[in-house]
Amino acid sequence: MSETRDLLFELGTEELPPKSLLALSRALKNNVESGLAKASLGFDEIVPYAAPRRLAVWVKGLATAQPGQTVERRGPALNAAYQPDGSPSKALEGFMRSCGATLEQLTTIETDKGAWIGFRQEVKGGRTEDLIPDILHHSLAALPIAKRMRWGAGTAEFVRPVHWIVLLFGSDVIDAEILGVRSGHITYGHRFHHPDGLDLNAPCEYAEKLLNEGFVVADFETRKTKIRESAEAAAAEVNGCAHVEADLLDEVASLVEWPVPVLGGFDARFLSLPPEVLVTTMQANQKYFPVKDKEGALLPYFITFSNLDSRSPDTVRAGNERVVRPRLSDAEFFWDQDRKQTLESRVPELSQITFQKTLGSLLDKTERVKNLAVIIAERLNTESAWVERAALLAKADLLSLMVGEFPELQGTMGRYYALAEGEPEDIAAAIEEQYLPKVSGGPLPQTATGLMLALAEKIDTLTGIFSAGLIPTGDKDPYALRRAALGAIRILLEAELDLDLPELLDSALAQFTHPFDAETVHANVYDFILERLRGNCLERGIRHDEFEAVLAVRPGRLPDFDSRLKAVGEFRRLAEAESLSAANKRIRNILRKAEEEVVANVDDQVLTEAEEKHLLEAARQAKEDILPLLHERDYTAALCRLAQLRETVDAFFDRVMVMTEDAELRRNRLGLLAIVEGLFLNIADISKLQG
Repeated sequence: MSETRDLLFELGTEELPPKSLLALSRALKNNVESGLAKASLGFDEIVPYAAPRRLAVWVKGLATAQPGQTVERRGPALNAAYQPDGSPSKALEGFMRSCGATLEQLTTIETDKGAWIGFRQEVKGGRTEDLIPDILHHSLAALPIAKRMRWGAGTAEFVRPVHWIVLLFGSDVIDAEILGVRSGHITYGHRFHHPDGLDLNAPCEYAEKLLNEGFVVADFETRKTKIRESAEAAAAEVNGCAHVEADLLDEVASLVEWPVPVLGGFDARFLSLPPEVLVTTMQANQKYFPVKDKEGALLPYFITFSNLDSRSPDTVRAGNERVVRPRLSDAEFFWDQDRKQTLESRVPELSQITFQKTLGSLLDKTERVKNLAVIIAERLNTESAWVERAALLAKADLLSLMVGEFPELQGTMGRYYALAEGEPEDIAAAIEEQYLPKVSGGPLPQTATGLMLALAEKIDTLTGIFSAGLIPTGDKDPYALRRAALGAIRILLEAELDLDLPELLDSALAQFTHPFDAETVHANVYDFILERLRGNCLERGIRHDEFEAVLAVRPGRLPDFDSRLKAVGEFRRLAEAESLSAANKRIRNILRKAEEEVVANVDDQVLTEAEEKHLLEAARQAKEDILPLLHERDYTAALCRLAQLRETVDAFFDRVMVMTEDAELRRNRLGLLAIVEGLFLNIADISKLQG
């Protein structure tokens, strides 16, 4: 068994960007892991650490050296290795020099292409301490840092200035210069509580010594847990519950090394503001956790975290209360001022805001979305007045002072202002729901009005941006078209909206007045949505070939597409499925290679063999049987009925030659195959199914 030791690498810096800390830590761990694997250095586990002023990894059970390996080199062919007198040829002499080998050390390598001269050499693995500096250099260089900086007179670049490096292998320091700093065994604790160095004798001491002596919780997840538990305990002091959102929890954990909770309060009069305003003010501006009662209503308290144990906690609390008060006062002012003007009166001002230079203003977009929403309502046989009104008011809150200060409250403030103006609840809700779902897997609109408005909004954005030639490429998607497509897919599927998607795209495209190729844009948008649908289906466990089978027949209504998928999934479990899938593949190949035009029509009098007559009769009966099932979209039952054709189809292919020399007979047999294929293509192309 090879010898192992633990490795500790710590990078001590100025305060790292809080929103990047976790990503940097994960990337460092992954990069080091990849570097060790590439160097064939085995290890047991990598434990990452991340705090505002440090990134570290503890590699447990790291091999002290690479394993030795046998390197085989191939030289000239055996028949070219020696001269007629038996002496080495020039090619062989050159090979021996390159290997530093003698004739006695050479071997013969036999292959199916002949014999070759070879040389095998046992190569001793490199020492880990010699390899680690280079692995770390590459790992740091590959971190996801958008903009690197320099500091002092050196040439090193990193996201923040580097002040110390710890690089311990067992109890020994690996001597290296990393980012302009010499490695050592001394780490540093909290900037104020323990600014002096801490000697590390072994990697396993790292987290415990920082915690017990340095006033630093080095482990990110441990720090998060401490923050959450401390927030809950502080909220309990006022009979409340801490409102802790995951993103803010991560950010706070990235801001403090030694989290100390501070419970503060604010004037209860601010509770008359919409709760989202208070929550956003506290979370976005101040990084505070709001406090709610057991029913979920806000209480006039907040919890923040100091990065040290203050000797005057009351002063810290008062300072935070003093800072948040003007923020809440500003929000109160915005709320009062915004309600002096109705949403409808703001709509004309949308003409002054450009949505996109080719597509016009937000007022232009408002009109398009309104028209499209009405079309959607009509096709769903639903009253259109509410969705038309909601679409008219949908973007008006973008001109409010509150949304100007807090853009993330778009839609939400529109709902509150609409309710304050006496608009029906469905219309107010739809104004907020137009942006749903906001994230992958997020909630969908809960009102019918909101569903129609959200769908119209997304279809208009997709068709408009594509028509302007701004198709997403790679990772760049500035108009969030992938999210819009996925949102539209989920709305159509989960709300079971029976809408013809191609027709909807045509209606949307018809509203644009700038020059573009409508047919090409339609095809591009439709394919873009179907590609997102593919991902949606695969995530739900639908097999790739099942999706391809349904995609081949291009159903335009997504709930119908989903029903076909379920039917194909049931069909493939039938005993007849494999045989019929193979038969359909054979039919497809025959029809594709046929030189004459194939028409799905047969003259009964031309057929000669009993098997083909039986197949024609069975196909006609199957068509009659499945017509009502197709009308009801009972595709599972329809495929089960078609599965009964297996024996007849198998018998046809066993006994009948399709490509006979008799042209008339051949034409009718091809027509018979086209009829059989067409029966299945009413639902899906089962020839796409794989074993």
